[in-house]
Amino acid sequence: MYNDYARPLRQDHGDGDPKMIGLWKIGRTIGKGSSGRVRIARHVKTHQLAAVKIVSKSTIMNSVNRPGSGNAFFNIEREIVIMKLIDHPNILRLYDVWETNSDLYLILEYVEGGELFDYLCNKGPLSTAEALGYFQQIIFAVDYCHRLNIAHRDLKPENLLMDRDKNIKIADFGMAAWQAGSNNGLLQTSCGSPHYAAPEVIMGKEYDGRASDIWSCGVILFALLAGHLPFDDEDLTTLLEKVKSGKYDVPLRIDSMAKDLISRMLVNDPEQRITMAEILQHPFFLSQERKVLDQRVPDLNFMARPVPREVDIDQSILANLRTLWHGTPDKDIIESLRNNEPNWQKGVYHLLTENRYRRLENYDEQEEDFFAQARDKRKERRK
Repeated sequence: MYNDYARPLRQDHGDGDPKMIGLWKIGRTIGKGSSGRVRIARHVKTHQLAAVKIVSKSTIMNSVNRPGSGNAFFNIEREIVIMKLIDHPNILRLYDVWETNSDLYLILEYVEGGELFDYLCNKGPLSTAEALGYFQQIIFAVDYCHRLNIAHRDLKPENLLMDRDKNIKIADFGMAAWQAGSNNGLLQTSCGSPHYAAPEVIMGKEYDGRASDIWSCGVILFALLAGHLPFDDEDLTTLLEKVKSGKYDVPLRIDSMAKDLISRMLVNDPEQRITMAEILQHPFFLSQERKVLDQRVPDLNFMARPVPREVDIDQSILANLRTLWHGTPDKDIIESLRNNEPNWQKGVYHLLTENRYRRLENYDEQEEDFFAQARDKRKERRK
């Protein structure tokens, strides 16, 4: 089913150990969600830890007919492809994807520090310096996504993980959108948490996912500094009305430059809302040295070289493009890959190719060596 997105699990994996997924040994459960469970895993060669998101295919099948679920197959395919495109120190990495007859396994970076949400609940309002340090990391990562035409659409402290050094890792791209493949670059699906969703999203309007992400980041910055949300109510209808009004009270203790930035991010009209480029140059954002250097986005125009022959097109990567440019006929995607005009299709094709080779560098050789040793052990036991 996911042959173009996931690697089928070999029958001789792991010396017959059912807890082996490729070269990853599966351990205890560390989390559960609506789409599946998360278990810790260790790489048998490098001993690197990972978090394995296990998605039941039957759960996906059952959700297809559930009202409001949308196309569950397409959603998880899109999540996988988008994560394959991304390579940023403040974004959770996708190492690999495997599948069996019953489950899909997403091998993800393991982040042991927990959610920013829990940290904020335990600590309360943060100092200006600490809040800005986290905010800078979030903005650099979101800006990276936006420059790749990716809108996250579910930014909130629950989806912001922290490692042991308090580095932020943006997680959960299940609602992320690829804007280059949408109608006029605008989106229509209302999604995300109502506490963090922009007014244009909850009102059901067409919207630019990048502008709505900026609103969500404004809510997060407010929460980091104030210790509570700008828009909150136990009654959903009342909460949505508060978001639509755009009115909130700012604690007096919050830095004046931070107040100014928040006020420019939480603007109801997305056309008047501050842009990402303006956030990066805002006095509050620049008021302290950033923790990490920004990750350079690949120049897709430079990478957008044509594929000479149709027979040379990698079919699995073509399937990835089919997911991003959903509804576009294959012949049009292939034409975009083969013509001499610079376009996103060619850039994404070569970026996916490059990222795949980088992630799998030496992996197949390690895997074959491990499986060969497993086969030898089984032969010895049979003697």
